[in-house]
Amino acid sequence: MKNKEIKILLSAPRGFCAGVERAIEIVKKSITKYGAPVYVRHEIVHNKYVVDSLKSIGAIFVEELDEIEDKSRPVIFSAHGVPKTVPEQADNYKMEYIDATCPLVSKVHREAENLHKAGYHIVLIGHNNHPEVIGTMGQLPDGSIDLIQDEHDVETYELDKNKKIAYVTQTTLSIDDTKSIIKSLKRKFPQIKEPYKEDICYATTNRQAAVKNIAKKCDMFFVLGSKNSSNSVRLVEVAEQAGCPHSELIHSESIIPFDKLQNCKTIGISSGASAPEVLVENFIDELKSKFKIKIEIVEIVKENIVFKIPSKLN
Repeated sequence: MKNKEIKILLSAPRGFCAGVERAIEIVKKSITKYGAPVYVRHEIVHNKYVVDSLKSIGAIFVEELDEIEDKSRPVIFSAHGVPKTVPEQADNYKMEYIDATCPLVSKVHREAENLHKAGYHIVLIGHNNHPEVIGTMGQLPDGSIDLIQDEHDVETYELDKNKKIAYVTQTTLSIDDTKSIIKSLKRKFPQIKEPYKEDICYATTNRQAAVKNIAKKCDMFFVLGSKNSSNSVRLVEVAEQAGCPHSELIHSESIIPFDKLQNCKTIGISSGASAPEVLVENFIDELKSKFKIKIEIVEIVKENIVFKIPSKLN
């Protein structure tokens, strides 16, 4: 097997985005400042490796605040954002909280609130039950925001003709799928108000474009990331749609398909915005144990965005 040579096209940019780096840093700095344990509501980012490494230094992950036994300890809200009821609940418990919501998600929250105040009914394009969607919908009163997941939802969606309508989107969607949904919305509601600036974030956009750029040259494509990571799952779909039908998500329980790789000359590798680079390195090391590997980095854009940490942690 070791005689078999495989070329890897390594997609760039890939891996951690600025929002994920900020959220992880917030957990680490909180543990340094307050000591362990520090509680985190929901997985800080959707990656098992990251969550496990933070657990090992004193983070305790919960889904709801009422699970926290010692309410004198601080709690961190995950990068995906939370409904308004969550900080209210923390205030009721007199808990100190640190908000690690990605600034680009917070932007969508503010946008939705401003549109609502201006008298618009809001449509949110996103995936049902994703924490980011729950957080965005939870910024507004019940009945003032509706979820649209696909073009079929647009077809069946009804709204009072006298109501003004606007849309916002989840930040980690497939760009192409979202374009199609927006097109359908504009066809049905020609007066619909759109965001001043696209809501899908720079990291999602760049990672999808980088994958699209190389997928058609690959016999197989692998995306390192967790099963519950929206942006990682979208990258697999993007690779498939861009011309590599044999695209797979490599997560913590995955078994590397060495038998399929026997038939490959060129493979592509990327990773989701919540996946650390060490997972890519480990995956390539596994491949090197079986094959002769040649790596070509294919970078479409350099990223240099950094988000500030809350001042109380500095």
